[in-house]
Amino acid sequence: MCGIAGALSFNGQQVSPSLIRQMTDAMAHRGPDADALYTEGEIGLGHRRLAIIDLSEAANQPFTDNSGRYIIVFNGELYNFEDVKATMPDYNYRTQGDTEAMLVAFIRRGPASISAFKGMFALALWDREEKSLYLVRDRMGVKPLYYYVDAERLVFASEIRPILATGFVRRQVSRQALKEFLSYQSVGHPHVAIEGIQQVEAGGYLKIKDGRIENKHYWDVSNCPVDFDFADTTAVRGRIAGLMATSVEKRLISDVPIGAFLSGGIDSSAVVGLMAQVSTARPNTFTVSFTEKAFDESEYAGIIAKKFNTRHTNIPLQPTVFLDELENALNAMDTPSADGINTYVVSKAIRQAGMTVALSGIGGDELFAGYPFFKQYLKLQEKKNWFRGTSIPRKLAAGMLGGSASTRLQRIRQIIAAEAPDIQHMYPVSRQILAPALIRRLTTFDDFRMEDTDLYQQLQSRAACIGKYPLLSQVSMAEYLGYTQHTLLKDTDQMSMAVSLEVREPFFDHELVSFVLNIPDTIKYPTFPKSLLVDSLHPLLPDEIVHRKKQGFVFPWSEWMKKELRSFCSERISRMGQRSFIKGKELEGYWQRFLNND
Repeated sequence: MCGIAGALSFNGQQVSPSLIRQMTDAMAHRGPDADALYTEGEIGLGHRRLAIIDLSEAANQPFTDNSGRYIIVFNGELYNFEDVKATMPDYNYRTQGDTEAMLVAFIRRGPASISAFKGMFALALWDREEKSLYLVRDRMGVKPLYYYVDAERLVFASEIRPILATGFVRRQVSRQALKEFLSYQSVGHPHVAIEGIQQVEAGGYLKIKDGRIENKHYWDVSNCPVDFDFADTTAVRGRIAGLMATSVEKRLISDVPIGAFLSGGIDSSAVVGLMAQVSTARPNTFTVSFTEKAFDESEYAGIIAKKFNTRHTNIPLQPTVFLDELENALNAMDTPSADGINTYVVSKAIRQAGMTVALSGIGGDELFAGYPFFKQYLKLQEKKNWFRGTSIPRKLAAGMLGGSASTRLQRIRQIIAAEAPDIQHMYPVSRQILAPALIRRLTTFDDFRMEDTDLYQQLQSRAACIGKYPLLSQVSMAEYLGYTQHTLLKDTDQMSMAVSLEVREPFFDHELVSFVLNIPDTIKYPTFPKSLLVDSLHPLLPDEIVHRKKQGFVFPWSEWMKKELRSFCSERISRMGQRSFIKGKELEGYWQRFLNND
C-alpha cells in the first residue's frame, strides 16, 4: 500500500525532480517507509512506500525491469503475484514481491495482462522506448487514481492534493461535482471536487502517447457472466464458501502483522472466522468499545473472539473522541465526504495498537442484499404495471404531497412521479441525501434534476446490461457504481491511509462478486439478514451473531451540532452562505430550522 504520482510533458519540457518531490511530499502519510522518484526528460514518477510484502530496499519504487526500458510505480496489493510469476519462470527476478511480477507480466503481454491480476491496485507504467504511459486502476475501484491534463502536460496521483501541489490546476470548484456531492454525499466518476481533475474509471486504463489519450475498459461490474449451474442451491452455497475462504486467504499474504476489524456483526465475524480456518496463525482482532450501550458492540465481538481463539484487543473510547478528532479527520479528507470520520478514528486506534494491515468486513451488505432497499426494489417491481400509461395522474399525485423539505416525503414524490421503476430511476432516489427540490431551494442550481447527476448517467448508460441480471443483483450493481465505490471505498482508503494503515476487503474480490451477481433472487433473497452468506458458511457463525439486531456505527452528530459543535458549524455555514452558488438566506433559515428541532 503506497502512494504514486507523476507528470508527463507534451511539449518536450523536462520534468524536474523538485516537482515530483512536491507531489510525493503532499501524500507522505501514504508511505512513511520509503520515498523515491525517477525523472528523465519528459517523464517523472514518484512513490511513497508503506512496506507490506518484501520489505527489502530492492523492492522500493519506482521500479525498473532488468532491461532498463520499463519503469513502474504501483499502489495496492497483487494477491496472486506468485501465480503470475509462475507463468514467467524464465525471467531473472530480483525481488520477492508483487511489483516486479506485475511489471514483467505487463512487459510480456501488455494491457492484456491486467485481466490476470487479482487484487487492489493503481499503477503507472512508462515505456522509455515507445514513450508511452499507462495508468491502470483495479476492477472494483478499491484504489484511487486521479489525473489532470491540459495542452502541455498530464499529471496523476493517488490523491488530489499532490496534483494541486504542482500549481498547474486552478483551484476552482466543479459545479457538476457540487451537484453530485449535495445529492449523494460524495463525488462520482468521472468528476472530482476540483474543476479539470478526473478519475481513472474502475476496471479501466489510460494509454498516453504523443499527447493523445486512449481510454480503455477491461472489466465492468454490469457485464460479468459466470458459467455455473445455479439451479443447484447446495452447489451455489458450496461455491460461495470456497470463494470466501480463498478471498480471505489471499488477503493474508504479508510480511508484516495483520489484524482484523471486528464489530461483532455478520460480515466482520465471517471474515475473522475464515481467517481462523485458512491460517495456522491466531487472528489478531480489534474492537472499538464504548461505555454507552447505544454505541457499544464489544459483547458480540467478544463472542467471536472467544469462538475463534483470536488475540483480541478491546480499544475503549469515549464517544467524544469523535469530536476531538473531527478536525483531524476533516484535514485527512482529500475529497469531500459526509462519511469517513468513524473510519478515521477506528483506523488510527488500530494503527496505534501496532498493526500495518487490517482486514475489513465492508462490502457484505452490498453483495448479499443487506440493505432495506433490496427488498423495497423487489416490491416496486411487483407494481411496475402501475407505472405504465399513468404518468400524468402520478405526477399530479406527487404534486399533491407539497414541497415539504422532509427527505422521506421528497423520495416518495420522486418515486411516484418516476418514468419507470427501473434501477436508474429508483436507486439514485434511495441514496439521496438532499432531494433535487431542496438543492434548488438552497443553491443557484435552479434547473437541477436527478437525471443531471453522474450516478444517473452511469446507470442509464448500463441499463441494458444491468437489466439482464436478477433484480437483487441490479441493486448490487447500482451500489458498486454509486455509494460503494465513491463513498465507502474512497473513505476507507482515504481515512486508513491518512494514518498509514492498509485495509483489505475480502467482500470486494472480483471473482466472488461476479459469482454472487449471477445468483437468482430465489436463492439470494434474505429471509433473515444475509441468509445466503450465513447458510453458505454454516456452521461458522453462532446464532447470537446472525440473529442479533443490526447496530449501525452511528453517533449523535445531530445533537453535537446543536451543542458542542454549534459554533463550529454556525461559523462554517455562514461562510458557506457567501459562496456564489449558495442562497445564503435560505441556507441560514434551513440551519435555524434544524436548531429548532424542525
